Amino acid sequence: MITFGLFVRWAHLAASMLVVGAFAMTLLAGAPRWPTARAWQASVLMRARALLLMAIVFGLASLGWQTAVLEGRASAALDPAALLRVLLETQAGHVWLARHGLLILLAAWVALVPERDDETDWLAARGQAALLGVAALVLLGAAGHAAAVEPGTFGALVVDGVHLLAASIWVGALLPLAALLRRAMTEAGADSRPYAVVAARRLSRTALLAVVVLAATGAANAWTFVGSVGGLLGTPYGRLLLLKLSVLAPILALAIANRRRLLPALSGDAVRVGRPALRMLAGFVTIEAVLALALLAVVAAMGVTAPARHEQPTWPLPFRLTLATIDGAGARLPVLIGSQVVVLGLVGLAIAALVSAGRRLIVVAAVALLVTGLALAVPPLAVDAYPTTYRRSDVPYSATSIAHGADLFRSDCAGCHGSTGAGDGRDARGLPRPPADLRSPHTGQHTAGDLYWWITAGIPGASMPGFGQRLGDEERWDLVNFVRALGSAEAAKALGTRIEPDRPWLVAPDFSFTVGPMPARSLRDYRGRNVVLVLYTLPASRPRIERLAAAYEFLNSLGSELIAVPRDSAPDAIRQLAGDVRMFFPIVTGGAEDIVTTYSLFTRAPHAEFVIDRQGYLRARWAVAGTPERDIDLLLADLHQLNQEKVAVAPADEHVH
Repeated sequence: MITFGLFVRWAHLAASMLVVGAFAMTLLAGAPRWPTARAWQASVLMRARALLLMAIVFGLASLGWQTAVLEGRASAALDPAALLRVLLETQAGHVWLARHGLLILLAAWVALVPERDDETDWLAARGQAALLGVAALVLLGAAGHAAAVEPGTFGALVVDGVHLLAASIWVGALLPLAALLRRAMTEAGADSRPYAVVAARRLSRTALLAVVVLAATGAANAWTFVGSVGGLLGTPYGRLLLLKLSVLAPILALAIANRRRLLPALSGDAVRVGRPALRMLAGFVTIEAVLALALLAVVAAMGVTAPARHEQPTWPLPFRLTLATIDGAGARLPVLIGSQVVVLGLVGLAIAALVSAGRRLIVVAAVALLVTGLALAVPPLAVDAYPTTYRRSDVPYSATSIAHGADLFRSDCAGCHGSTGAGDGRDARGLPRPPADLRSPHTGQHTAGDLYWWITAGIPGASMPGFGQRLGDEERWDLVNFVRALGSAEAAKALGTRIEPDRPWLVAPDFSFTVGPMPARSLRDYRGRNVVLVLYTLPASRPRIERLAAAYEFLNSLGSELIAVPRDSAPDAIRQLAGDVRMFFPIVTGGAEDIVTTYSLFTRAPHAEFVIDRQGYLRARWAVAGTPERDIDLLLADLHQLNQEKVAVAPADEHVH
């Protein structure tokens, strides 16, 4: 069933792209004025009719296959009611109707519109056919992965459509060009030789532009659907993309050889140079086309494979490369030297592409420099990796998760790592290797997936046991979130009492809370507004809370929110704060315990105020042990400064990485 589905998708995609390429090639070649060229154009038109029939037939087969998959039964492929449900009730069905309406209209156009001798009429007929084919082709993205991208659906559809169009013009024109070259290299086709040479050169220039467009849109698609090296190597979609690139490489190599060697030779002596070059170019172009059809089979498989961003990657290698090791002992110098040697190698290759004298020697020297530079720079960047290294957490980086992780840490980990994670637990003595200080910067250099692997499988060399059998999946991620919070708390010591302009870097843990009987809210709900989070202790904090309440209207006018959390987690916190000053900001009565547990990692002072920006980053921290006294204007100035900042980074992710 899957094999059949892949075949019909490939056949439909290939036919749709070849139709566009066929009309593109005839337009590039221009109106035919010689008998051989006319015969070639007639044959291209005849093949376009056959390809259109093929696209429609295999489109019907693809609809039946998709219906069978959605209905979960093979008989649905021939069930009119099931087919109608898919056509009328799904986006893929609507797109199918629109595309096949265009394909049928195009088939009628090329079948019924007669050939015209007038060049203007000929151009109008071919141009109309090309536009219909392009419209039917680019709509494919509306039924594919690009349609599911959020936000930015329209942009993803445009990128996908342009990518398909560029590939179709280049790849689809190869077979018609090969047929023209074969006709032109014979004695009987000598009249069309100049026509064929012009057509080949025009396609070469167009293909060069198409490759640039393909590179740009392909990179954008890779970022949208893969997004990371883990997704590239660790998911089926990523590996299919690598396979696609490996098939594309020889196609590009042939195209470069054709452009550099064979196209210039077409102008040579007809018998000794020109005709042999035509023959060789026709053969190379045919090979390009065959490889391109194989590449489309990979594209068809990618269309039914979940994008890497939506899959948990399984890292296949025992190592990974990371820039985090540069600050390690002895790593900076070889990386610096190696990177410069690599740059010299790249410069050498660029020079080789521009000159002809001594090119081979320059290429050999440049490749040697590249290999030497990589040999110097890469080893210091390599660190151990595991199957879960690039796995994304299933549990959000939230106060609830961190608080639960803190409980698990106290019961299962503190014996060796110590109550603060410093590696000074009572059971640490006698271990073959001292437990890691989880607060140190090196913890942040490891991915969340690394931590998850160690918690799951243990570290035999350090006598750390694995907890995969004792703890559930979510519990292990809670521990990862807690360890990450320990590292963030240590890093937060660099935060000042005032914000550092334009430098968001520390993610504020999300939290949920309730205020009296009101529905639950979360910190994430306030994205787009600055938040002042206040942890307070009565009675010492009362004067400060009242001053904040008096300034709340102005604070709120700055697009900011104030959330007050009692350190004793009192459920009657609102009643306890009641007084002469009316308080209109949220005073947490539910969820305070988890918030206090989490944010106490950042400071244990009885009164603390945290400034969290619109993107969810912790920007400033002010904490006092005694009576909290501070000019409110300083806080308002920070909030005003945050409002002036341009959003230069992505919103803080709710999962650790």
